[in-house]
Amino acid sequence: MSETKEEKRPSHEYEWMLRPCMVYKDEYDECTSVRARFHQYFIFGETLDCNQWKTDYNNCYQWQKYKSEEAYDQLLKSEKERRAKRLHAHYQNDVWEKREKPPENWNAPLPEWMQKEFQNSYLHIRNEEMKNGSQESLLDSRCSIS
Repeated sequence: MSETKEEKRPSHEYEWMLRPCMVYKDEYDECTSVRARFHQYFIFGETLDCNQWKTDYNNCYQWQKYKSEEAYDQLLKSEKERRAKRLHAHYQNDVWEKREKPPENWNAPLPEWMQKEFQNSYLHIRNEEMKNGSQESLLDSRCSIS
């Protein structure tokens, strides 16, 4: 049996986790900016190491341009570590009980008093206008800054 290109190509099921390459570059540029350095020093008492963003950008470039599997693996590993670090507190939380499904009455109508308050809100009026197909809003003429 001969193998096709499809069978030889490794699975990239987690490619959705990867950001566009320019995002990594923008994150690096932002992290190393004077404003960010000042903020880092103010918050943490020292500047942060921004080199991972640069490494991720280089790996992304290698992956996009040359389809380097090694670069793909390194970039994916970095994204998974970043995600795990961001969600660490969520997974360590033992105060709230996690639900398996939404509450039974999650889409019940709002109480009458709340519906009355909502009737004159900007969002409600604009929503009604859009349902009726109106492109121009009567609310735009009401707003003025003196």
